[in-house]
Amino acid sequence: MGILHEDMVVISQAEKAGDPTVITVNCSDKTGLGCDLCRVILLFGISICRGDVSTDGKWCYLVFWVVGKPETRWNLLTKRLLEVCPSHFTTSGIYYYRPENQQPKPLDVFLLKFWCSYEQEGLLHDVTKVLCELELTIERVKVSTTPDGKVMDLFFVTDTRELLHTKRRQDETIHCLKAVLGNVLLGCEIELAESKVTACSQGSPYLPSVITEEMLSLEWTNGRLKRPVASIPISITVDNNLSPSHTLVQIFCPDHKGLVYDIMRTLKDYDIQISYGRFYENTKGNCEVDLFIMQADGKKIVDPNKQDALCSRLRTELLCPLRVAVVNRGPDTELLVANPVQVSGKGRPLVFYDITLALKDLSTRIFSAEIVRHMIRDREWEVYRFLLDEGVCPSAPKNKIEEGVRNILMGWE
Repeated sequence: MGILHEDMVVISQAEKAGDPTVITVNCSDKTGLGCDLCRVILLFGISICRGDVSTDGKWCYLVFWVVGKPETRWNLLTKRLLEVCPSHFTTSGIYYYRPENQQPKPLDVFLLKFWCSYEQEGLLHDVTKVLCELELTIERVKVSTTPDGKVMDLFFVTDTRELLHTKRRQDETIHCLKAVLGNVLLGCEIELAESKVTACSQGSPYLPSVITEEMLSLEWTNGRLKRPVASIPISITVDNNLSPSHTLVQIFCPDHKGLVYDIMRTLKDYDIQISYGRFYENTKGNCEVDLFIMQADGKKIVDPNKQDALCSRLRTELLCPLRVAVVNRGPDTELLVANPVQVSGKGRPLVFYDITLALKDLSTRIFSAEIVRHMIRDREWEVYRFLLDEGVCPSAPKNKIEEGVRNILMGWE
């Protein structure tokens, strides 16, 4: 079966200010497709305000009403959405589908290494912004400041365009970095990472208890959560009576950045398929979601234990999709942010970008930074660690840093 390329992903931009842009996807189905599409939309910094999803298990039709930004590259978004649709090849302009188990080859990892004469305020965010605009995905980071004040940055990146092995693409990257950093940049090198990425990605083997115990667990005490976010009202109900073949899950909760993605990735991790779904944000900033779902075997979820496990995971991910804490590390201050990694191995988009943006807005300098992954309690977590530089001028109060970072990450700024 084939479909014309231009019909698979169609973006109808808003005709007037304030109206949403409509993204329509019409393609072969696969479990987790909604998650993959929402991840791309989140990666482009776009908010979903409404959506409709329907599928017969073989073919699907998805519509997203989204709010973009003046700088949104809609043509590039179309291309990236098309790439996550089930694999296809083209003959005479018609796209046909290969079996879903033919996975693409993993992207090569490159080491981007550069030195700066000093750590200027917001430098790390400025670099991150350039890499995002170039579609270079940050996999790992190691940033450190030498005793003489110089900064060495190691970015392990993959190239969405798969061109970073070419001199032209490397020259483009270095040119863009020079344009932003100016005379602060002392030197820059790009090379295939090979085994070096393994050594750097290990990071520090030590994780403070605030990560392993307090941040990664939403513990209940006397019937309420031991965290300030516990006041967020979230309702999740399961109904097996309305449909003879599907379980209905209804969700009501406040909106946040990436909310639809958080729901979709949770269902994908549980290998659950959505046959029909609708979600929209009301005028009070709350999101209402109706999902008709079934298990991988095509049956409803009737086991109470499975229902409870799914609802508990959804509630946790909607209540606190990212963990944020500011702690003492000896005489220094450390910012820690953690988020769960999808079963497929993909992390949450733009977390490093948002953290560095928040610290730049707070005029807080960064002494060192790293991104590492840890297996904690049966789940893989991506952990971002920032040692804050208080040598030049005092940082903002710890509670202001934690609040500022969380607000940017959640889209509450």
